[in-house]
Amino acid sequence: MVVGDVTTGTDLLVIGAGPGGYVAAIRAAQRDLDVTLVEKDAFGGTCLNTGCIPSKAYITATDLAHEVDNAEMMGISADPDVDLPTMNEWKDGVVDQLTGGVEKLCKANGVELIEGTASFVDEDTARIAHSGDGQGSETIEFKHAIIATGSRPIQIPGFEYSDDHVWSSTDALAATEIPNQLVVVGGGYIGMELSTVFAKLGSEVTVVEMLDDILPTYGEDVTQIIRSKAEDLGIEFNFGEGASSWADGEEGVMVMTETEDGEESTYGADKVLVAVGRAPVTDTLDLDNAGIETTDRGVIPTDDRMRTNVDHIHAIGDVAGDPMLAHAASKEGIVAAEVVAGEPAAMDVQAIPAAVFTDPEIATVGLTETEAEEAGFTPVVGEMPFRASGRALTTGHTDGFVKIIADEESGFVLGGKIVGPEASELIAEITLAIELGATLEDVASTVHTHPTLAEAVMEAAENAEGQAIHTLNR
Repeated sequence: MVVGDVTTGTDLLVIGAGPGGYVAAIRAAQRDLDVTLVEKDAFGGTCLNTGCIPSKAYITATDLAHEVDNAEMMGISADPDVDLPTMNEWKDGVVDQLTGGVEKLCKANGVELIEGTASFVDEDTARIAHSGDGQGSETIEFKHAIIATGSRPIQIPGFEYSDDHVWSSTDALAATEIPNQLVVVGGGYIGMELSTVFAKLGSEVTVVEMLDDILPTYGEDVTQIIRSKAEDLGIEFNFGEGASSWADGEEGVMVMTETEDGEESTYGADKVLVAVGRAPVTDTLDLDNAGIETTDRGVIPTDDRMRTNVDHIHAIGDVAGDPMLAHAASKEGIVAAEVVAGEPAAMDVQAIPAAVFTDPEIATVGLTETEAEEAGFTPVVGEMPFRASGRALTTGHTDGFVKIIADEESGFVLGGKIVGPEASELIAEITLAIELGATLEDVASTVHTHPTLAEAVMEAAENAEGQAIHTLNR
């Protein structure tokens, strides 16, 4: 580590070592560029350290406990004892293994790693304040830069994360005690994933949501299934209410909410989890010094080569706006790195899938039926319910369906929606079909292993053609 204020140079400066930044750094190094990667917190970013990976570890563990506790129909009776501190240690071990792997991969590819906070001096120079007291700073002159600083949880007035009773998603994933009562503010994907986790751990969960339903972008056919299953777990929903304030109570806290009409309600809780979305991290970068423009939300606009308004400075991942998805950030990082290396790369994907790890899972890709119509297609839709899937029946998870959307004239697959077991895995087949320009006939005529959940994708394609065998045709 460089101590003191010295000046060094690099071909490419990457700011942020999340799933966008470290992927960009490695790809650029593979193209023989001199790469410097700066991270102020932990290599791997939010996804590996406090987001995707730890939340999925908790989801897997709590699903297992719930499965064992509810397997009487399979002839299995058990009363699992959940030790949250031990679960937390296991989760941390998974995280450490992955973050350590990121560092090793970067070093093995010749990427220089610096721990510190980067800010722009001008459009060709950045100052790095090293982490740790007395570690000084250094100045880096760069030919190109990639901003990959990610996002942070949005705070709402009166609910500061510094308060002991108020949790961000990061705080919830570091908990070592299970709250008896948990109020979750926000019914989006983060709120619903963590509500499910804590309900399965035994918390009494109350969700407060300003809108009329959870997961508003996924449609009633999906949300009805997720909401019903959540209610079976004991989760209580209160729609049309916004959290306004909280105060200490006799036991824990009291959370006050208010409707648009001014009606007030109060809910008791040990903890309050605020999950109302995420905002890009740009406030530490001194973007004005480099002439980089942002929107009112702090998002850095980019073109299809991930270039900002300053051509040699790129932005990727959450800081570049929707979709705020780790896999999108990685793809954008590859594009930006290859553009920097002089290759004819561009963000030219046909579709990017998204998944929500609720119970059951949700996954979507491409166009919905309505979006297909608006785009000028005549959509045809095929569906396969999991209750008709032999493999789903053998797992005991039969809620949900596979839905596939295609163009009636050409048969080209345009989109898909899956709610049910392993939806996050199954969506890959529909994504590949869209990317390759496959048709319903291509999917339907591909032999799928039996018995598997993947057969439901084949059956949905056959249903769209009016030739389904294991479900009634439309």
